[in-house]
Amino acid sequence: MRNKKDLKIVASIEARMTSSRLPGKVLMSADGKPLLQHMVERIRKAKLVDDIVVATTVNATDFPIVELCQQLGIKVFRGSEEDVLQRVLDAQASLNSDVIVELTGDCPLIDPEVIDQIIREYLNSDADYVSNAHVRSYPDGYDVQAFGFNVLKEVSEKTQNKEDREHVSLYIYKSGEYSLKAVIAEEEIRWPELRITLDNKGDYLLIKNILETSVREGKEYNVREVVQYMRKHPELLELQKDSVFNEIEFQRHFSQNK
Repeated sequence: MRNKKDLKIVASIEARMTSSRLPGKVLMSADGKPLLQHMVERIRKAKLVDDIVVATTVNATDFPIVELCQQLGIKVFRGSEEDVLQRVLDAQASLNSDVIVELTGDCPLIDPEVIDQIIREYLNSDADYVSNAHVRSYPDGYDVQAFGFNVLKEVSEKTQNKEDREHVSLYIYKSGEYSLKAVIAEEEIRWPELRITLDNKGDYLLIKNILETSVREGKEYNVREVVQYMRKHPELLELQKDSVFNEIEFQRHFSQNK
């Protein structure tokens, strides 16, 4: 068991503007705010996170991300676009972190309770790596990974493989060199095929619908409430299936939020 008081736990959000399928997705708007802001506000509610850093790139196109972070009072680090592992490692080093909570900008509806659960499991075990992602049971979009800064530093020294450098934690859970612990969703929320992740236009429309519905109801949907909402409204899954419909709806929704 690790002693929380001796460890600095930092959540890292990997975010950039140059997504091939949905450029600028992290700054797309819902309920009058960029999705990245919604994500930051949710992470701030996690009780076991000491700090947050957005790890973006040195590309000029990512300056709007830097500006938003400055407005929100969130630390930001700029590094390589291709070597994401080094970017995250350097971002964490700049904050002298002990534990990395790896998140990505395509999870704007991340649940702070899930974040705390993964951190708690990490602190209460001797595992090198704890996540709900390497064994799928949660809906896609609620992925949280926790591992030591020293583990990632060691991985960086071990591998220069392009895929390992692009996918930060891949070597940790694929190499067989580290001890892993999987957090499995309770039956009530076990729906790994459900996509609440931001990858294309249909994803954006679905996330926007969920987020704005929760705002109208005066609450912030957690993963349990999102699963309940989607079971009540399975027709919303069509947003992710029909690309022609997506294009029409996307243009209508996005024009309203410029």
